[in-house]
Amino acid sequence: MNSKVKGILQILLVLVLIAAFGVVAYRGIGSARLGSAKNIRLGLDLRGGVSVTYEATKANPTEQEMQDTVYKMQKRVEDISTEASVYQEGANRVTIDIPGVSNASEILKKLGQAGALQFVLYDKIKGKDGTASPEEGKEVTFDPKDVELDGQMIEDASAGTQSTSTGASENVVKIKFTAKGTKKFGTVTGDHVNERLAIIYDNKLVSAPNIESEISDGNAVVSGGFEEFSEAQEMASTLRIGALPLELKNIHDNVVGATLGSEALRTSLIAGIIGFILVILFMIIMYRVPGAVASIALIFYVGAMLLILNGLNVTLTLPGIAGIILSVGMAVDANCIIFTRIREELAVGKTVSQAIQNGFSKALSAIIDGNVTTLIVAFVLYLKGSGTVKGFAQTLAIGILLSMITAIFVTKWLLNAFCRLGCEDTKFYGIKKERKTINFIGNWKKYAIISGAIVVLCVAGLIVNSSAKGQMLNYSLDFIGGTSTSVSIDEKTEITDDLKNEVLQIVKTVTGLNGEVSSSDDKGVKKVTVRTTALTDEQKAAVTTQLSGKFKVDQGKIESETISASVSNEMKTDAVVATLIAIVCMLIYIWIRFRNFASGASAVIALIHDVIAVFTVYVVASSFIQVGSTFIACMLTIVGYSINDTIVVFDRIRENRKKASSRTDLAEVINKSITETLSRSINTSVTTFIMVFILAVLGVDSVRQFAIPLIVGIISGCYSSICVASPIWYLLGGKGKKEKKAVTYSKKK
Repeated sequence: MNSKVKGILQILLVLVLIAAFGVVAYRGIGSARLGSAKNIRLGLDLRGGVSVTYEATKANPTEQEMQDTVYKMQKRVEDISTEASVYQEGANRVTIDIPGVSNASEILKKLGQAGALQFVLYDKIKGKDGTASPEEGKEVTFDPKDVELDGQMIEDASAGTQSTSTGASENVVKIKFTAKGTKKFGTVTGDHVNERLAIIYDNKLVSAPNIESEISDGNAVVSGGFEEFSEAQEMASTLRIGALPLELKNIHDNVVGATLGSEALRTSLIAGIIGFILVILFMIIMYRVPGAVASIALIFYVGAMLLILNGLNVTLTLPGIAGIILSVGMAVDANCIIFTRIREELAVGKTVSQAIQNGFSKALSAIIDGNVTTLIVAFVLYLKGSGTVKGFAQTLAIGILLSMITAIFVTKWLLNAFCRLGCEDTKFYGIKKERKTINFIGNWKKYAIISGAIVVLCVAGLIVNSSAKGQMLNYSLDFIGGTSTSVSIDEKTEITDDLKNEVLQIVKTVTGLNGEVSSSDDKGVKKVTVRTTALTDEQKAAVTTQLSGKFKVDQGKIESETISASVSNEMKTDAVVATLIAIVCMLIYIWIRFRNFASGASAVIALIHDVIAVFTVYVVASSFIQVGSTFIACMLTIVGYSINDTIVVFDRIRENRKKASSRTDLAEVINKSITETLSRSINTSVTTFIMVFILAVLGVDSVRQFAIPLIVGIISGCYSSICVASPIWYLLGGKGKKEKKAVTYSKKK
């Protein structure tokens, strides 16, 4: 097989794979349409629905208790939706996601039922207000040690009817006990004849029948309190599943309207497509044939990404889409490093074929180091994040791994194929032009002033916010706790102060709480939002009913989110801990890879600089950018992105130090290295900037609040790698003093 035929076959193979990816993504395989992009699981923020997280009140629940609780919760939600998922978070939490539902208030109320059925002698209970003879339907209190039987002793339960003493028909729940329960129930009824046995469900007295004789057959009837037959059916269904092994409390629930979710998905996809096209055009203009090859590899990457998301059954969230779009921009980074190396090889007289081989070989260490550090960020985010942040971490990690494989193997495969087809003229690739070395180290004091000004701006902003607004940052519910209730307003209706006050007054009338009201017009989706302290499930249901009736909107268009104070405090702690863990891990990794403490320390200082720069955005723009769960993801993404850029520069410094003579000043080596990698640093930042900028312009509000700080972080990351990290390495490295270790290493080489 001659060289040209082999080249054609190589290109055809990649194109066939891309076409196959496209067909599978569009139509799927078989009747089940496996692999279709439409089958990718969408998170609640894209599809709408209900999510609720419960925490066990027991201090240290066993693994078995948690597994049983998850199983029984899963059985409970199966009646609501076959697409619902229940999973354990941490050691003592259970999260339930139910997509595509609209009757949110009813679902939250039903899920909130602990299903706790207890049998207690009537004279051992009291009303919640302390009364000695509580009435049916009232909340009661009792000593847990006085419980004679509980729901775990129930084998089966069913709804039915029976005749009362007056001849009327009443709704009842018929209970059959387990063998253990039958024995216990027989003993209790036998020992307490002519006494009343209180039947308590979720701390409410359902009934208190008189024990007329011993009941030894294990059958009991719960009567009273069921005005509708459906109420008896619901209770029977819950009891059939069994009482939960653990008592749970609601610490976070979120109701997302389908309208905003679908709009978020649509605008994010449009942003991704436009950004992708612009990146392809940029790559072709800047790198010619290699740019066209990289574009084909990127299309391959997107197709493979869709299949992987499908195959791994990853739930795609809004931050997850942002992670994919961001990883597309970062995927170009490896190609930029490789193509820059190829141009350098061509500049010293190598053939195109040799330049390709050497370019990939020399770029490999920087690519691996940069991607490993970003994977560290994704790993930390997955461990310390929750919900949508985990989704972002998953897609970011998948994207980074896939982009690295695509750049190293697919791009190389295609470049070699084009070579075999005769594209061996250097004009198709470009030659690295010799540039005058820029004296970056000589200007380190100027850079220190610029960075110092950012710190001053940040501190000044914190002081101003604290005095003017009472808090340094605009914290979302994630960080302060409480309940946020939003009602969608008809797009033709103008949102006025009177309208906002009307919504606020409804919430206040129902709950008795004062709140903060705000409004938004997000891509045509108008909302009025009231934020209060945490509401109970009953209060949320009442608010939803009132707002739905007043504004004549479906309850599915009324969103709410509740976060307990304990969860918000955890998020604050996690934000700090996650950032520290990521920075320490990177410091250790860079220290090991470069065998130089100065390089590790200077890289970390540059990271802190970028964190402060992005944090300043949250301070200065606090009127419209909130500090929430995605704050952690944004900060750590910038940490990973910035370190990636820094590593490429440091890798070149390390390489040039090996080549330099013992008399070469360190400042000269660093200046030369930065100058040589400058175009790559700028080009990579531009491609990533394009993707995130389009996302900020076209995305919904929640995406913009994530994208805008990222834009600043991208610019800061490029700046700090060149103007902060490298000069600090120079200062920590002895200001150009000849290092014996470096000289010895050079001689061995």
